[in-house]
Amino acid sequence: MSANRPIRLLIVDDHPIVRDGLHGVFHGDPAFEVRGEAGDGAEALEFVAREEIDVVLMDLRMPRMGGAAAIEQLRTSAPRTRVLVLTTYDSDADVLPAIEAGATGYLLKDAPREELLRAVHAAHRGEAVLSPSVASRLIGQVRQPSTPDALSQRELEVLRMVASGTTNREAAAKLFISEATIKTHLLHIYAKLGVRDRAAAVSAAHQRGLL
Repeated sequence: MSANRPIRLLIVDDHPIVRDGLHGVFHGDPAFEVRGEAGDGAEALEFVAREEIDVVLMDLRMPRMGGAAAIEQLRTSAPRTRVLVLTTYDSDADVLPAIEAGATGYLLKDAPREELLRAVHAAHRGEAVLSPSVASRLIGQVRQPSTPDALSQRELEVLRMVASGTTNREAAAKLFISEATIKTHLLHIYAKLGVRDRAAAVSAAHQRGLL
């Protein structure tokens, strides 16, 4: 970001009162510029196709197209645009698809104003931002014993890249997701294969016929 240019934001939520409230959070702060609002994921995709947006504040449960589906498409259509999920839900059914889709961060709507502002700055830098409850859920998922068959398609993609010597940064660029998301996938892979590092993961995957 240019030192003189504010972070360009798009607010995506199906409730107008929520959009108005978020707009008010950033209004008057020279570090941010709210470029627009959208009522669902489809509107968000149309807006980002027309305007350059740095960070999208994305709700998840919306009509027509939800947040996770929109995040997945934005990863391809606007890979430089970061997405910070801002929702009231922190269940596994909401958190994991959003992170898997490529969200840079995940905050709950009860976050204090200052925390939200810091999160937007961090997301703009490509840093992972997770509310404590969301971080706990992800850690819990990683620690759960599982079987090799439970590896997702995205985890298999990451594993193949690791096996070919691809770095986290290179893998993130190829898959249009953040390095933090790559690291999350690797943690899941390690837990599911019962290993602790990249080399052991590749070895275990070969032994189990995953590669």
